[in-house]
Amino acid sequence: MEEFFAYLTEFNAVTVVIRVLLAALAGALVGLEREFHGRAAGLRTHMMVALGAALTAMIGLYTVHGLGMSSDPMRVGAQVISGVGFLGAGTILLRGGGSRITGLTTAAGLWTAASIGLAVGVGFYIGAFMTTFAVMLTFTLVTSVEHLMNRKRQRMAIYLELKHVDAVAPMLDMLRTEYGLMEAQVTPPRSGTPPHVGMEILVRVPQKLSTAENLKRFTELENVVFALRNL
Repeated sequence: MEEFFAYLTEFNAVTVVIRVLLAALAGALVGLEREFHGRAAGLRTHMMVALGAALTAMIGLYTVHGLGMSSDPMRVGAQVISGVGFLGAGTILLRGGGSRITGLTTAAGLWTAASIGLAVGVGFYIGAFMTTFAVMLTFTLVTSVEHLMNRKRQRMAIYLELKHVDAVAPMLDMLRTEYGLMEAQVTPPRSGTPPHVGMEILVRVPQKLSTAENLKRFTELENVVFALRNL
C-alpha cells in the first residue's frame, strides 16, 4: 500500500491521468450542491475550475521534471489563486438596491475548487480529499444548522426616520442587541424635515409577524418618526 501511494506522488503519464480524473471528481463534488440550488456557478463550472487548476500545477511540474528547467514549479500554479478571484467576483450580485449581497458562498466555492485542483495537480491527495469532504460538510450540515437557527426570523430591509442625530448611536446599540443588526447606513431624511436623520438598516424580524406588524413595532420605538419597508 505504501508503495502504491508513493507511486501516486511520482510525475508520469499514468499519474497525470489519475490527477486529471481526481480533479474532475473533486470539482464535481464541490459544485454538486451549488448545481442543486441553481446557482450561477454549478457542477460544470466547479469541475472546469478544478481541472484547470490541476493542469496549471502539472504544467509547473512538467517544466522541471519533463523539460529539466530550473524554475519554481509552483510559479505558474500560484497565479490560479489570484486569477480565479475574477471568476468568483462574477457570481457576486447586489440585490434590493444594494442592501443584500448574494453569491459569496459560490465565489468561495470556486476559489476552494481551484485550491483543491492545485493540491491534486501536485499530488497532495490527502489534503485535496479532506478539503473536498470539509466543503461538502459545510454546504450540507452547516447550511442546515444555519436554516435551523434562522427559521424563526427573517431578514428585512427597513428605513427608519429618527428625530435627531443623537438618537443614532442608541438606536444602533438596541438594533444589534434585539434584532441582530447586519447592515446600517445613515442617510438624509426622506421627509426633508430638519433635524431628522434617516437610517437604512438590515435586521432579522420575527417571521410570525406580518410586514405591517413588524413596521409598527419599529415605528413605536423611541425617537422614531416613521418606518418603511426599504425595497
